Parts: sequence; C-alpha cells; structure tokens
Amino acid sequence: MIRIILLSFCLAYSLPCFSKSESKCFGGTANGKLENGWQLPSSGKNFEAYSSLGVVAGRTYVHSKVYRVILAAYKNLEQSNPTVTYIYGETGFEHGGRFKPHKTHTNGLSVDFFVPVINSKGKSEQLNIGITNKLGYNIEFNTKATYNDLTIDFESIAKHIDALNTAAIKEGIGISVVIFDNEFQKQLFLTPTGKTLKNRIAFSVKKPWVRHDEHYHIDFKVGCTH
Repeated sequence: MIRIILLSFCLAYSLPCFSKSESKCFGGTANGKLENGWQLPSSGKNFEAYSSLGVVAGRTYVHSKVYRVILAAYKNLEQSNPTVTYIYGETGFEHGGRFKPHKTHTNGLSVDFFVPVINSKGKSEQLNIGITNKLGYNIEFNTKATYNDLTIDFESIAKHIDALNTAAIKEGIGISVVIFDNEFQKQLFLTPTGKTLKNRIAFSVKKPWVRHDEHYHIDFKVGCTH
C-alpha cells in the first residue's frame, strides 16, 4: 500500500522516486537525442510547468544533470527570491529528437523559462498561459517590456539565471548560452544581479529566429557523445 501511495505521488508530480539511470546525451542541441530523460516535476514550492497538457504530452523531459540543476536553482530561490513563483516552459521529449516547432531541444539540454512579471502595484504575478496564447509562446511584450498591465521583472530573471549558473557549476556542467530578446538583455544587465552576469555567462548576440521576449531559452553544457 505504501508503494502504491508513493507511486501515485510520483506520477502526480513527475518525480523520479524510484531508481532511474543517469541520462546520456548525443549530438548537439539542434541534431541530437537523449537516453533516460528525466521529466521535471509539474510543480514545486516556487515553480510550476507552463501547461498540464505539455506535461502529459511528454514535452518536459531533460538530461538528469539539467534536472538536478533546475531543481537546485529553484531551491536556492526559495530563500533569495521568495515572493516569486517561476514558470518553466518546453524542454524536450524523453528520448530527445526533433521537437517541433523548436529548432533545438533535441538532446535534453535546452530549457525555456517564462519571464516573471510584476503588476501595476509592483506585486509579483504569473503570466496567464493557455490555449488562446499558444501556451504562452504567443504573448508579446512591447518595447517597454509590458504586456497588458504586467511588466517583466528583470531582477528576478537575473537571480534565476545566477542561481542556475551556480547550480550548474556545482553539478560539474555549465551554461552554454542564454537566448533572450536583444533589447531586453540591456535592461537585464542594468539590474543589481544582472550587472554581474554579463561577463560570466554567454548571452546570444545574434537576433533569434523568434523574438524570445516572453521567455528566455537556456542551453546547458554537458559532455555528450557525438
């Protein structure tokens, strides 16, 4: 009975409660595959998945090392940024491979994170993500970084990226690149935490094929078989 209860808990929160092999990645982020992908929990104390549909469809798997990094960063943010609930987006399939409509996300090392936002009263809120805005990916922020009455919380993004970088180093991996709207990067680097990121983490300088304003994309650096 205890095992059944534990299994039910694991399925509800997508946790690897029983022994699970470490992941193996192959190729690059745009042309790779994954073995033993780990599915991220659908929610936690200060985070949640972008869509229950995406979770059920198996679109939230990552490499086991990336899995640990993401959860360690969220644990850190419980203390360093306790008022914010973060939302992660699409990651990839359990076995990797082509992940439409994305050009990458093929080997468990690519993760999308939706931007945290604050309302007109300066309080942290979450983006209203649903079918009508293509599960958040069709949300468009203007040049002032606002969408309806919400404004991007750049300092909270900076704290998240910093926490991910710290956790990645402890895990023995790294961050390969952060892709975020080029103009919004300038605002990110003006924040107290953002000022420390520019010379420590690689940010894409090329204009991305899609704007990346409602989310920031991170490719992690893990030794993969080629």
